[in-house]
This record gives sequence, C-alpha cells and structure tokens, in this order.
Amino acid sequence: MTDWPKVRLHVVTGKGGTGKSTVAAALALALATRGKNVLLCEVEGRQGIARMFDVDPLPFEERRLTTGLPGPDGRPGVVHALHIDPESALLEYLALYYKLGRAGRALERFGVIEFATTIAPGVRDVLLTGKVFEAVERNSRNKGAIQYDAVVLDAPPTGRIVQFLNVSNELAGLAKVGPVKSQADTMMTLFRSPRTAVHLVTVLEEMPVQETVDGIAELRSVDLPVGGVVVNLVRPQDLTAEQLDATDPETVSADLKAAGVEADDALVESLISEGHEHAERRALETSQRAIVAGLDVPTYELPRLPQGVDLGALYELAATLREQGLA
Repeated sequence: MTDWPKVRLHVVTGKGGTGKSTVAAALALALATRGKNVLLCEVEGRQGIARMFDVDPLPFEERRLTTGLPGPDGRPGVVHALHIDPESALLEYLALYYKLGRAGRALERFGVIEFATTIAPGVRDVLLTGKVFEAVERNSRNKGAIQYDAVVLDAPPTGRIVQFLNVSNELAGLAKVGPVKSQADTMMTLFRSPRTAVHLVTVLEEMPVQETVDGIAELRSVDLPVGGVVVNLVRPQDLTAEQLDATDPETVSADLKAAGVEADDALVESLISEGHEHAERRALETSQRAIVAGLDVPTYELPRLPQGVDLGALYELAATLREQGLA
C-alpha cells in the first residue's frame, strides 16, 4: 500500500547536499515498479538525471529512461525524463497557446526570451512550473503527448520551494490580469490540491533538519500540501549502547587480545577516541530523529550506500521507498 494513492504530482525538495535528486529518481523508479507511467522532471539546469541514469544530456523533450519494470498486475511501468529550461518552455507555450511557431523562434534569436525571464524572475518560475502542470494535466492542445500516471519533480532547494510553487503570489506585482496571470492561478489549483504532495529530504544533522522544520511551516502557511519527510544517508547502527560506553582502556585492551590483536597504548587510545566521536554522532542523530518524528508527517529512511549511487543503487533505494509506502 502507498501512503499517497491520490497524488499525481510528487514535488521533491531539500537542502543542498541532502540528496534530493537521488530521492526524486528513486521515487520515480518506485512508482514505475507499481506499473505506473512516470515522468521525472528537473528544472535546475544541472543535468542530474542524465548523470544518474548514465545517458546523454537531456534536451527539452520527454525521453524514455527505463521500460518493462514489472508492476503488481503485470502492467509494465515506464520512466520518462524531461529537462525543463525557461526559454524552451516559453517557446512551447507560445506555440501551443498563440500559434507563434517561427515568430517565437525569432524572439529567441533577438534575445527577447532571455530578457523577459531575467527582468521578471517570477515569469521564469511560471514557465518552469507551467510545463510541469502541463505534463500532469495533459489536454488536446498538446496532441499526441504521453499521458502520465504520475509526475515527479526534482525541485529547487527548500529555501526557495515556496517562492517556486506559489507562482500566483509571485506574479501579483507583475500581472494583475491576462493569460500569464490566468495560467498561474490555474496552476495553483493543482499545486494546492490533494493531487500534489511536497516531500522534503533531509539528513540527520542540525541545519538540514531545521530547514525541513522551517520549510514545512512555510509550505503550510501558504496552503501548499506537505507530503512526507525522507531521511536520507542514514548510517548503520552496528554498535550497541554497551559497546559505545566501553571507554575503559583495560576493557578495550582485553577485548582486542580476545580477538587476537596485540594492542599497544596508542592503538587503544585511538580506538577510544573514535568511539567517543561515534557516540557523539549517534547522540546527534538520535536527537534529530526525534525532531523529525515530531513533525506529524509520514517519514521514510534511506541508507547511506558505501559504494555510492549508480543505477543499481537507485533500484535498491526505489525498493526501499516502495516497501515503506512512499510510492
């Protein structure tokens, strides 16, 4: 069972360095293994999807990444990917809604698009989120486009996520009426609905956890739907509480000798020092985990993988997310 059966747009955000792009990719794979047709989008221009899936840099075009993922009912799931940039999104918008075609390309040559998205940053976010909205709410204007069961957005970091999604408010000072304002208002009906969930990725450290706490409060203040919190890069807890408390040099020396290791004072002192550091780290993680548990949202944990994250690791993380109910 999934915790989010009604959600069609999964927005994944998190403080830089927490692995939000990895979580977004794993979530897309997890949804596909349920037999869903999934689109994985990115908007930050880093080509992170291409690197994770070991493919060529993505154009502004929906590309199939995986296929044939077995779903529970035998229906194969598929992951497509899309790299969204504001210039291409604006050209598509002009072609779909104003039939500009070649005229739109002329605007690109004259630098008008770059000027528009630079002079009014709010317009840039409307274009980026507008393409995500279009992928979720496909209509007859985009003839022959693929229909998706779910869209996963690798979104900007937590500190900018409300500004990025709250496009109607960001445009308030720029456009009171007109098609761009109308589009922004329409997008907000999706972004504030039960069909959207904003998942936050963190690690068990003070700054990322605090940013997650603040992000949830900010999302709720503007009625954007908070999803779950994914605690990423969780270290294994191989040592028991008794082992962590074993700081007596004689005890450590005796344990080493019992294991067949000749221990001098320097080795014993080094091991005790490392043990102290590990115990402090565990205490910090325990305190931060308690804060996450008190957020009153579903939480999920992904392990730190010693071999790093490659395509095989993404499938492993996807299976963990599915087992825990995020997908």
